[in-house]
Amino acid sequence: MEHVDIGGLRVAFQRRGHGPVLLLLHGAVCDSRVWRVELESFSDAFTVVAWDAPGCGGSADPPDTFRMGDFADCLAAFIDALDLDRPHLLGHSWGSTLALELCRRQPAKVRSLVLVGAYAGWAGSLPDSERRRRLDFALRFVDTGPNGLQPSSMPGLFSDVMPPDRARELATIMSQTHPAGTRIMAYALAEADLREALPDIEVPTLLVYGDADERSPLGVAQALHHSIPGSTLRVLPGLGHECYLEAAALFEAEVRPFLLAQR
Repeated sequence: MEHVDIGGLRVAFQRRGHGPVLLLLHGAVCDSRVWRVELESFSDAFTVVAWDAPGCGGSADPPDTFRMGDFADCLAAFIDALDLDRPHLLGHSWGSTLALELCRRQPAKVRSLVLVGAYAGWAGSLPDSERRRRLDFALRFVDTGPNGLQPSSMPGLFSDVMPPDRARELATIMSQTHPAGTRIMAYALAEADLREALPDIEVPTLLVYGDADERSPLGVAQALHHSIPGSTLRVLPGLGHECYLEAAALFEAEVRPFLLAQR
C-alpha cells in the first residue's frame, strides 16, 4: 500500500502497471482489496490505481459531515496529487455514485466511466421506503461489531455462482470495515440523488449489471441507461451485485474492449 495526504486525511491506495490510468472505486463496506484480480489483470495495458476511500481500509475516517460531494472533492484532490491525468473511472455500487458525482462536479477530470451495479445514489434510484430500509439496516450493523457485516447478512449481494474463495475473501474484508466510515458512507449514498446530472454526462459510459442483482436491479440499470446519453448497457447472465468477483474473466471480457477503445 502507498499513502498520500489529502486535505489532512491519510488516503491509502494500490498501484500497478503502466499506461493510461484506470482508477478503481470500490463499494461500501469494503476497500481496495476487492480489486485484487483487476489490479493485476488490467495492469498489462493500464496504470491501475485502487484507492481506499476515506473511512475504509488503510485510509483515515473522514468527518461525520462528509457526504458524496465531499468524497468527490477528496477524489479530485487525490487525482491531482498523484497526477493521474484524466483517468478512466471504474466504480462499483457506492463507488459508481462517487464516479458520477465526480463527473458532475469536474467532468474534465474523467476520460470514461465504467459503472458496475450502479446507482444515481439511493435517493436517485430507489423508492424512499427502500432507501430508508437500507440506511436503517446499515446503521444497525455498524453497532453489531466487527463480525456483524457479512455477505450473508445482505440479501441479493451476490449470486450462487460466487466462488467460495472469493466469498470468504469478501467476508474477511467486510469484517474489517471501519464502523465510522461505514456509517458516513451509508448516509452519503442514502442522501445522494444524481438524476438531474445524468443527461449532462458526455464521456463514454459503460454500465455493467448482473441480471440476478437484487441490490441494484435491472430497473435501475435501465433508468441510468436511458438517462446517460450514448451509454452502453451490458447485462451479465446469472450474476449478482458483485459480478466482478463472481466471474472476473467474464467481467473483464466486457470491460477491457470498452476501455481500450477510449485510449
